[in-house]
Amino acid sequence: MADFFLRAATAADEQEIRALIRAVQINPMGLDWHRFVVAASAEGAIGGCGQVKPHGEEARELASIAVWAQYRGQGIARAIIEDLLRQNPGSLYLMCRPLLGPFYEKFGFREIPQNEMPTYFRRISRLARLLMGLSRADDYLMVMKRG
Repeated sequence: MADFFLRAATAADEQEIRALIRAVQINPMGLDWHRFVVAASAEGAIGGCGQVKPHGEEARELASIAVWAQYRGQGIARAIIEDLLRQNPGSLYLMCRPLLGPFYEKFGFREIPQNEMPTYFRRISRLARLLMGLSRADDYLMVMKRG
């Protein structure tokens, strides 16, 4: 991450955050720039972003972790995640495809069964299984927890 530094997002970053989330095709709901950390270059280019999203008082979610394709492999996602974890101690949840599970395990996350999920994640997990039910059995929305 030599060419980037982390900072809190500003209102001026909102459109770039939305464009990045669309480009990597992850959940575009709940994108509030106030909660985001971005990896920015000295010239102002945004290389990646992430946030911790509250779901009422029941749970908080590590979410919207995204890096532009041309900046991948430089440790940007890792730096963003580590920064968000430092700023948000305690239990956190996340949703991802099983392929990404081993990556998030490095940060202390583990897959949890539905009976351990807060209501929000249980509902989303069920909905995703219905919508993705026609695809491969090993491709589903995994819910993980840290802490």
